[in-house]
Amino acid sequence: MRYRDGTDRRTAAIVLCAGKGERTGLGYNKALYMIDGEPMAVHSIKAFTDAGADKVLCVISPADEYALGVYAEDAGAELCYGGGTRTESVRRALACLDDDTEIVLIHDGARPFVTEEVIRGAAENAAENGSGIAAVPTTDAIKVVAGGKILSSPRKSDLYNAQTPQAFRFKEITDAYARVSGDYGDDAEVYALAGYTPRITVGDYANKKITTSADLILGADGLRTGVGYDVHRLVEDRDLILGGVYIPYEKGLLGHSDADVLTHAVMDAMLSAAGLPDIGNIFPDNDPEYKGCSSILMLSHVAKLLKERRLAAHYISAVIVAEKPKLAKFIPRMRETIARAANVPVSSVNIGATTTEGMGVTGEGKAIAAEAYVLAGSSRMR
Repeated sequence: MRYRDGTDRRTAAIVLCAGKGERTGLGYNKALYMIDGEPMAVHSIKAFTDAGADKVLCVISPADEYALGVYAEDAGAELCYGGGTRTESVRRALACLDDDTEIVLIHDGARPFVTEEVIRGAAENAAENGSGIAAVPTTDAIKVVAGGKILSSPRKSDLYNAQTPQAFRFKEITDAYARVSGDYGDDAEVYALAGYTPRITVGDYANKKITTSADLILGADGLRTGVGYDVHRLVEDRDLILGGVYIPYEKGLLGHSDADVLTHAVMDAMLSAAGLPDIGNIFPDNDPEYKGCSSILMLSHVAKLLKERRLAAHYISAVIVAEKPKLAKFIPRMRETIARAANVPVSSVNIGATTTEGMGVTGEGKAIAAEAYVLAGSSRMR
């Protein structure tokens, strides 16, 4: 990593993802929780690679190697097995680093909103002063309590909430961990117990740690919903495309593009959630560029429009209204195709199909309609 004094220092990052995350109630490692289409841990890893770290080590449980490990390696990290406690996981990770490492940043994988500014600030402080602990002034009134009684009220001006990354000169933090035993709350505590002086650096209130189920909602940062509806006439000599999947049928939907009514409804729902104009404005039906265009390609473009606004779809629910043909066997492929284009997990896409019992244009077999709802939120990702 290049530092502001113009020197290059071998800098490594340790991203801790070996915990169970039981307080979130997810039932699986929270590092795998999807934000903006990627596991939480991947956002943490990418933050350090983007900041210029020479090596990123992702510390995982052996049980998560085939789930989390694949994502971590694809994001540019190397893997290391953790221990039964945070302290033991850090100790093992330090032993996995090369001896020529000069600066190491230790980070909780459950802080996916860390910025390059915070990372580089911690690293610079460690290079200059030995350590750099990201921290923010506390905004709460802290009380020392025993037996339900308040014993004292420390001055708020003296109190900070420590975050991660916590950066150190590699030799010093390795020495510190070699001197202590037991389990500790963070690396700054270990560093201090070994006789070193931890120093804080500027953190970020947005650099939240995802710990409880309530934090998962905070992670989405401003949930919003969008609704989309579309209907197209059935005609002869057209392919029937729904959710990006070809459906063998005697008729197809009439439209300027491929007339994929399901994907159109999903796009309008995503645009609605983002407060953007509908697809008629973004993909005009008098523009030759979109003549016969795949609606799935258009959906990928809509997902990019949301990402540019730091938004992402978190859940998509849609229903197709058609008297014929029967669609049940095609729905799994529709879910996969829409999920891939919208950049969400397949598990976050639900598609149903129904009829109107012979009533209206859909019931008479003259048209197919679709309605979609999208839950979206700002991920504050880069």
